[in-house]
Amino acid sequence: MPAKPNIKVAPPDGTLGVLLPGMGAVTTTFIAGVEAVKRGIGKPIGSLTQLATIRLGKRTDARSPAIKDFVPLADLTSLKFAGWDIFEDNSYEAARKAGVLESSLLDKVKDAMEPIRPMKAVFDNDYVRRLHGTNVKQGASKMEKAEMLMDDIRSFRESSGASRLVMVWCGSTEVFHTPAAVHQSLKDFERGLVQNDPEISPSQIYAYAALKSRVPYANGAPHLTVDTPALLELAKQLEVPVAGKDFKTGQTFMKTLVAPGLKARMLGVAGWFSNNILGNRDGEVLDDPGSFKSKEESKLSALEQILQPELYPDLYSNMYHKVRINYYPPRGDAKEGWDNIDIFGWLDYPMQIKIDFLCRDSILAAPLVLDLVLFMDLAQRVGMSGIQEWLSFYFKSPMVKENLYPEHDLFIQLMKLKNTLRYLMGEEQITHFGLDYYMNGDEQGK
Repeated sequence: MPAKPNIKVAPPDGTLGVLLPGMGAVTTTFIAGVEAVKRGIGKPIGSLTQLATIRLGKRTDARSPAIKDFVPLADLTSLKFAGWDIFEDNSYEAARKAGVLESSLLDKVKDAMEPIRPMKAVFDNDYVRRLHGTNVKQGASKMEKAEMLMDDIRSFRESSGASRLVMVWCGSTEVFHTPAAVHQSLKDFERGLVQNDPEISPSQIYAYAALKSRVPYANGAPHLTVDTPALLELAKQLEVPVAGKDFKTGQTFMKTLVAPGLKARMLGVAGWFSNNILGNRDGEVLDDPGSFKSKEESKLSALEQILQPELYPDLYSNMYHKVRINYYPPRGDAKEGWDNIDIFGWLDYPMQIKIDFLCRDSILAAPLVLDLVLFMDLAQRVGMSGIQEWLSFYFKSPMVKENLYPEHDLFIQLMKLKNTLRYLMGEEQITHFGLDYYMNGDEQGK
């Protein structure tokens, strides 16, 4: 497909402000990491925007620039941070308590982290039952709280001198709920904010405030937020990019690596049992059945979409899939994801795969936050609004347009992301067809 001739990418001039609801392990690891990279005392491992290359043209052209050299992305030195949290610890104190990064590293970026103090958060115990904080906004209505958030956004824009802003939800997982009547239109939603409709969650109030402020919004948790008709209507109306949901970090990351390979080889799957143990605030929140339900739905969806049992009933229609999450405080941020996969091959003979992924959730999530900040800012500067499906690579439950199914195959997601960048910059999209290397003369094109 030829590139659009009229695509214009506004330059990333000035300061890019990064707004982060939730200043726990993920946020503080992200901020500390960016500051460490800026000072040359750490490497941005895991970040496509900082380390990955992108092939342009034919393999014989030998053109593979770094993505950050090919696409005009904001430089890390231009980033300034602000956030909200129900606890009053500044980002340095919060990072110390999270226990993800060593004190020796944190002390080297302490001067940059200590001034980042959380603004009072919008919080509702009905949506996150296991946490109780005091740094919370008080208002007569949810609309009033949304207006308070918009005031916070305006104040940060002014104090930081930011020319552009992006918001990424890094807060706790809210309880599972499905769209209600209040989510069906923007008019209904705004009426619900005024009337304190119980179906409107804190994360939806943040998303509303961001979109009203024309700030791109990405949801790093599995709960319902911008994936409702009301907020998508607002995003379209004000031409703001949105993306989500649920950062693809540990166990689901492994599933989206392994499952496409099994399907590619037409190997059957009889069962896939997944168990997780984790500590930190995330584990404590997910110990509540309501919040776990949100995470479970997100984790269960990827396999079915990748394996497509409706197309391959002999291989996948009877697959048993179970996910468990267990709160285990001693583990802290060093999460363990254990998978037992019962597969079968030629003549139905059984085999097994065992995966024990000893990962660090926030270490895996931090580079995703960075990439989403930079790519969402790019989308805004290009004029892309609404759902950014090309960023599905980063999410367990990618948002898609109505009547489309989400693409979960990690490798297809990566191809889609890179082809989008090629398209935006006027380069030919790559299909990996390859036959043109072997066809010549009269045979070419037959």
